Amino acid sequence: MDKKLETGAPMWGSDVMAQALKDLDLRYVALNPGASFRGLHDSLVNYTDNDPQLLLCVHEEAAVAIAHGYAKVTGKPMGVALHSNVGLMHGSMGIYNAWCDRVPMVVVGATGPVDASERRPWIDWIHTSQDQGALIREFVKWDDQPGGIAAARLSLFEASARAQTAPRGPAYVNLDAALQEQRLEKPLPEIEPARYAAPRSPAPDAGLVAKTAAMLEKAASVVVMVGRVSRDREDWDRRIALVERLGARVLTDFKAAAAFPSDHPAVAGKAGYFLDVEAKQALKEADLILNLDWMDFGGTLRSVLGDGPVGARLVTASLDVHNHRGWVKDGGAPAPSDVLFLNEPDSVVGALLDRHENSPRSTAKPAPSAAGQPVDALATPTPQTIAAVLRQELGDQPSCLIRAPLSWTGADWPVSHPLGSLGYDGGGGIGSGPGMAVGAALALRDTHPEILPLAVLGDGDFLMNASAIWTAVNQSIPLLIVVVNNHSFYNDEVHQESVARQRGRPVENKTVGIVMNGPEIDISTVAEGFGAHTLGRLNSNGAFRRAIGEALVTVRAGGVAVLEVEAEKGYAPSMNKALRSGAAE
Repeated sequence: MDKKLETGAPMWGSDVMAQALKDLDLRYVALNPGASFRGLHDSLVNYTDNDPQLLLCVHEEAAVAIAHGYAKVTGKPMGVALHSNVGLMHGSMGIYNAWCDRVPMVVVGATGPVDASERRPWIDWIHTSQDQGALIREFVKWDDQPGGIAAARLSLFEASARAQTAPRGPAYVNLDAALQEQRLEKPLPEIEPARYAAPRSPAPDAGLVAKTAAMLEKAASVVVMVGRVSRDREDWDRRIALVERLGARVLTDFKAAAAFPSDHPAVAGKAGYFLDVEAKQALKEADLILNLDWMDFGGTLRSVLGDGPVGARLVTASLDVHNHRGWVKDGGAPAPSDVLFLNEPDSVVGALLDRHENSPRSTAKPAPSAAGQPVDALATPTPQTIAAVLRQELGDQPSCLIRAPLSWTGADWPVSHPLGSLGYDGGGGIGSGPGMAVGAALALRDTHPEILPLAVLGDGDFLMNASAIWTAVNQSIPLLIVVVNNHSFYNDEVHQESVARQRGRPVENKTVGIVMNGPEIDISTVAEGFGAHTLGRLNSNGAFRRAIGEALVTVRAGGVAVLEVEAEKGYAPSMNKALRSGAAE
């Protein structure tokens, strides 16, 4: 046996790379295997003993989505390995979603040998591209293609640090296949990974905190718009405490993860993808608005207050400007500000809370009733009755709503803890739901096993990446998925109806190229083929209610249950109006 192998020292370039991933404390690497990283694959299995653990995925987009869901729960990155340019192109939509959602992940790519003299005929040539990172450079925090083994180790450390530096996002490192398979001539110098960690976010400027505190003391009507904030319970409690001490109103966003308890009397309106009438009125009445990294703050102000000057004083706490690019406009419309904190929102909340030790002011309204609506057991389910039945059947079971239909609001799914819901996928990339559900369920299994992972997906979203559930079954990840099957990409039916009406054309043609029929797709059979427990198509609220109990038995035993619910088409009136007015995609 080779003496180096006996002592455990790395023998190959990929051994160093695998050790670097292990040193970064990445628990998992999601992948679909590929020859371009065959050296790294071998090292992860045989040199670091499957640490990080490999998660086999049927498609690269699912691998990225799994890492995305995992990060939404933990705030920490997962590793993803993508095969050369072809795997990167498959995974690019998932990377874009993660970028828009500001979640960290470490994406490891690979290329055929950069040295053309080392390429095998045909296969290495089609798997080699010039400046591969250019494919995704506009929607990653940082990318690199290191030219040596020592440089690759440092590049992986830097990628992890960049990904976890707020505002967070994916980082990409492209590893030359020849470097992976290069034998080491001598050991590399020892290195301390902790010395390459992400920096701590700075504390808010004391002068700005004092200025804001004075403004808040004088304000008569404060509105706090809570957007992208942390999942930490202490941060959650501080947000509540600050709002109560200010006597403020609160707006929350169903696209973002749970940020504030739905039943708190300070909440104005119902969290949705767009503001409802009550939330808009609160914004119009405000004389000071505190923006905690609200998604498209400028666009929201304009949609409610018009294009003129905003009369209210505006305080923003967000680092998001550091991720705004020319190519992608996910940063939203420009927004004015009277005070701008370039800090993470929760650090500003903590600093302001320290300045407001006075007793809480009175809250603005009584807490809404949490009573569920009556449900007709014989009727065909709607998105709203699906929510009602789930809430009634789950009862006091703590749950995490990983994904929800576009028509749901905070009234359909109230939240009472920081993992109550995880919001949307960031980039609106249909097909992300199954993978994100699996990744979030994995994180919950590891960190909060008492919380039920629940994803309510549309049929189109599910079918685009249903293979992701195979990984959950393979890894015994408990997960309940409800598929709302309306046999259509219904969102676009509403758009087509709107365009037809505007142009005086036949509204009845709105389903052409949108409805999935002839044949109808048997979603239950698809899910069963990947190993999930299913109960066939459920055509009534009563059948759905009865199925939930059996599904929960499967999930509590570590399995995956998929319930296909035949549902009526339609959105809540406010969503229909927003879609028809062109306010949504």
